Amino acid sequence: MTKVLVLYYSSYGHIERLAHAVADGVRQSGASAVIKQVPELVPETVARKAGYKLNQNADVATVAELPDYDAIVIGTPTRFGNMAAQMKNFLDQCGGLWFEDRLVGKVGSVFTSTGSQHGGQESTLLSTHTVLLHLGMVVVGLPYSFKGQLRMDAITGGSPYGASTLADDGNGGDRQPSDNELEGARFQGRHVAQVAAALASANIGATL
Repeated sequence: MTKVLVLYYSSYGHIERLAHAVADGVRQSGASAVIKQVPELVPETVARKAGYKLNQNADVATVAELPDYDAIVIGTPTRFGNMAAQMKNFLDQCGGLWFEDRLVGKVGSVFTSTGSQHGGQESTLLSTHTVLLHLGMVVVGLPYSFKGQLRMDAITGGSPYGASTLADDGNGGDRQPSDNELEGARFQGRHVAQVAAALASANIGATL
């Protein structure tokens, strides 16, 4: 069975919700989905004061386990147009895996969240793709066969580079992922699992 890791970091729970939607999509394709988070770097007292969602149930991932999966879907909020420091810190520890080509040929994909409609979603997705490419992974996005990203009747995240959501309601309040954004995440999960299964059945990943 194809094994997919949904690896995320979420301060306030928006990426966490998308991560579960991605995992649902993976399972809908018949693959196995494991949801894990990267370690928090912010001191607990600071995180509590900032209102971070600290009761997330996902286990904390280790770098050493990444080669155990056929695909890795990364979820990170945007920080000034780039991935969050927590995710970057985790990926920066993959040097040993890079040196030994342990992730070459595996499928990689990304989803994100920003506070505003033009808050750096695409730059975050694309800059994270760069890391995946350095690791030798096969990058998969959210194709236009998911028609929800073409909607013009409502504000929505989503691009060909990956699923996304908007976390601010425009008045400084919290906005949770919409049904359309969650469906985009599920679609991406199904698509990643299908591509990973196709590569595995053709034994392509092992020869890349």
